[in-house]
Parts: sequence; C-alpha cells; structure tokens
Amino acid sequence: MEQPDFSAAPLSLNKRRELPLVWILPIIALLVSVWLVAKSIHEKGPVITIRFPTAEGLEVDKTKVRFLNVEIGKVTAINIDADLKTILVTAQINHSAEDYLHEHTQFWVVRPQIGLGGVSGLGTLLSGAYIEIHPGDGDDQSNFTGLTNPPVLKQNQDGRYFVLETDDLGSLRQGTPIHFHGINVGEVLSYKLVAEGGLIRLAVFINAPYHRFVRKNTHFWTDGGIDVSAGAEGFKVRSAPLVSLLSGGIAFEASVEDNVDSIMPDNTMYELFNNYEQTTQVTYQNSLKYVLYFSGSVRGLTEGAPVQLRGITMGKVKKINVEVDEHSTAIRIPVLVELELDRIKDMHGDFKISDHELVAALVKKGLRAQLQTGSLLTGQLLVDLDFYPESKPREIVTLGKYPEFPTTASSLDQFSTSAKVIMDKLSKLPLNELTAELNKTLQTLQTTSAAATAMLYSAKTTLTTADQTINTAGKTLSSADQALSTAQQTLNTLKPGSDMQYQLHQMLLELTQAASSIRQMADILEQHPDSVIRGKQQP
Repeated sequence: MEQPDFSAAPLSLNKRRELPLVWILPIIALLVSVWLVAKSIHEKGPVITIRFPTAEGLEVDKTKVRFLNVEIGKVTAINIDADLKTILVTAQINHSAEDYLHEHTQFWVVRPQIGLGGVSGLGTLLSGAYIEIHPGDGDDQSNFTGLTNPPVLKQNQDGRYFVLETDDLGSLRQGTPIHFHGINVGEVLSYKLVAEGGLIRLAVFINAPYHRFVRKNTHFWTDGGIDVSAGAEGFKVRSAPLVSLLSGGIAFEASVEDNVDSIMPDNTMYELFNNYEQTTQVTYQNSLKYVLYFSGSVRGLTEGAPVQLRGITMGKVKKINVEVDEHSTAIRIPVLVELELDRIKDMHGDFKISDHELVAALVKKGLRAQLQTGSLLTGQLLVDLDFYPESKPREIVTLGKYPEFPTTASSLDQFSTSAKVIMDKLSKLPLNELTAELNKTLQTLQTTSAAATAMLYSAKTTLTTADQTINTAGKTLSSADQALSTAQQTLNTLKPGSDMQYQLHQMLLELTQAASSIRQMADILEQHPDSVIRGKQQP
C-alpha cells in the first residue's frame, strides 16, 4: 500500500469564517422590534392624570380618550385620590394629540343621558363610556380636573356668545333652551353670581343664523311656564312651549326699530326680564312724581297700577302708605304716582313751558285724579285723570317731599255718600205713626171693598130680574100683535058704521097705545138696565 507524501507541498488553512444563514431571521426580527419600540416610544406621547368625582363606567385599558370620535389615548390606571373624595384617572395620550394638552383643556365622561332636551350618548350602550376632550388654550399641563357634566356647547358650532343679567335665577340652569318665535336657537352655557351687585349673569350661546336677530333693542325674558296675571285690565294668560313649561326657558324677539346694521357683537350684555309683559313697558327718562291723598278706601289699588288719562296710560302707582293726624285722628291715604310726560305731544311743536308748568296749567282747568274700577272681574282699581270743570279751583302745592296733585271723590264714594244721606232722612221720618195710619187706611179699604162686593151682588140680581121682565114684555108684545091681527080680521067682517065696529076700533087703539108703551119700556131696559135701580134718567 502506498503511503501519502506529506512533504511534497505544505498545507494552507483558510481562516475566513462565514455567518450561517440561520442567524439572518433573528437579526431582522431584532431590528424590527427595535424599530417598533422606538416608534412606540416616539408615538406614545405624554401621560396625564384627570380627577373625576366618580369612576362610573371607566375601565383600565378599555376606556378610550376621544376627540371628535377619533381615539387619541386610553385609560391606563384608576386610583383613589389621597383626599378620599375624588378619583385619579391616568391616561396615555398619543403623540399626535400632545398639542391639545393645555391649561384650559376640558375633559368629561360621555355616558347615556336622557333629558328634556333629548337623548345623548346612545353609542356608549354598546362600546361603553369614554372620555371626551375639548382642547383649550394656555400653558402646557398634565394634571386636569374633569367636568361633572358634559358642556352644552360643542366646539364646532357656529354662532355668538351673549351675557344676560337677572336678579333671580329661578328654574334656569345649564342647558336651558333659548327660543326665538318658538324655535330652539340656543342654550344657557353657565351662570355666576356677581358679588358686587347681587345679580346673576348667564353666559348664553345663540346658534347661527339666528344670532343675526340679536340686535340693539332686543329683549330677553324668562319663558318658563304659564303666566297668569290679574290687574286693572283683567286677566292675562301667556303660555310657553311645552319644553319650557317643564324645564324652564328663555325667549327673545327682535325689535322692529332695528335693522341689519344693528347686529350686536359677542359678549354683549342684555337685561333678562322676568316675563314678557315687562319687555312691553316703555321706560321714559322724563317723569314727574306727585302724591295723591284719598280719604276713602283704596281696596283694590296696588303698586304698579296704571295711571290713565282718558283711557291712555300716563304712568303708574309707585307707593301706597297710611297717614294719621295725631290731633284729629283723621286718616288719609297718600298714593305716590309717577307721570311719564313724554307720552304727551304738543300739536304745534315743542312745548314752550316746563313739565311742572304744564301739569299746573292742566290742574287749573279742572284736571283731577279719581279712583276707578279697572276690571269688574278682578276688582282692581286704577287712578284716572280727567277734567272736572265744576270742581273747586285748586293749585298744586308742595308741602312735603313731593308736590300734591288734587283729587276728587270716586263714583263709589259719591254713591255711598248719597245713600247715607237718604238713609239719614229715612231714619228721621215718624215711621211708627205712618204705619198706624196705613193700617187704618187698609182697614177702611177692606170695609169699602166688602160693601162694594155686596152692591155688585144686588145689581147682578136686579139685572137678572130685568132680563126676565124684558122676556115677559116680549111675549106680551107677541100676544098683543096676535090679538090685533085677530081684531083686524074681525073688524073686516063687521058692517061699516055699526056699534060693534066702533067699540072694536076703540079697543084696538087702546091696545096699540099699550103695546107702544111696553115697547118703549123694553127699549129703555135694554139700553139702560140699571134704570131699574136708579130710575128713569131725566133728559
């Protein structure tokens, strides 16, 4: 066997080593993992904490943080705060939403809610509650306090903000609707108490395009129920929409005096009136106050009652008091009224005299104040100004703080005075003596009536007898007529010139005279039956 030759050439070793292919995949996986980790760290964004009063509906790693329904983070931890009153919710926010985290950013929990304004958050019935974010301005911040209730206004709504000022909040709350001609056009965003004035200011938002109707002379009023008022004009009933009846509401209307150029900017302040009637009352700058004195009852007269001049409102009652004279103990009622003389217009231009001089001139011509009933249904009184030329001349005098305006007794007082005078006269009459005389007169009338009744009964009996007599006379006349006919026939059978004919002829003449007398008597009885009682009347 042949042995190998090792001496022929030296052996050379290859020191180059190659990486096996099996390691390529793990390296690629490692690189991808590093890239994903780096990307995750880069996109992870900041971690924030939000304080909520309760953790209802919130779950770790399930509850999302959303903005405009786009997920920008999630809840990573839920803990109880050290004060044992609030909940600390830790949330991981995406890097893309890092610019939303500022001082005035708002957070709230979206849950299903059913209210008078409608139903909201129905989508959370399946997906669960989530945290909504509303970006704000200010410095960067990572600790926030969540809202107890969701804000009424969404950030993408178009319109304008206004401020309403009132002295009574009533049933108005956040979310109270605002109506314009019955259309829901806005809501109350918030309210706060103004410490220096004791007033309440409400921040409201009017949606576009209805904000164009909020102008210089626009009036806002509380429209939260059925307003029933009883005054000198009678009963007035005004009803709000159904939603406002249940939860309260605010309404407004544009003035016809405003045009499009008078649209007001954001944050313009308006007075919120308690009802619609207050918005219709015109406020005059030029007014005078007078005091009226009444000695009678002023039941039915209230503060705010109108002062009218021939049916036109010229002012109102400001105050009602009672004064007693310590010497005579006389009582009188001072009524303070405010006259708005701007309502009076001069037919020939501007007045050349002052307002006080104008009122004094009218008083000299007989202008007086009188209490009158404004409504028979409510019994409310009003102050009526009218001219009474027959009244005593009076002038306006100023003895106290306000000048005195002359008054005249009301119609009711005049009627009461007249009735009192009549009753006084009746009380002075001798009623007992008059009653005794009247009783005697009645007894005499009863006796006379009985005698007249007896006389009428006798006359009736006499008339009955007269009727019988007339019937008998008629029968007698009939017999006489038959006898005459028979006698005439007998005369015709006798010889002319005989004694028998002569005697019969005389007898016929006597019978004819007797029949004529009976006929006359019958005629008289028929025409005057009372002649049987009174006798024959003389011609």
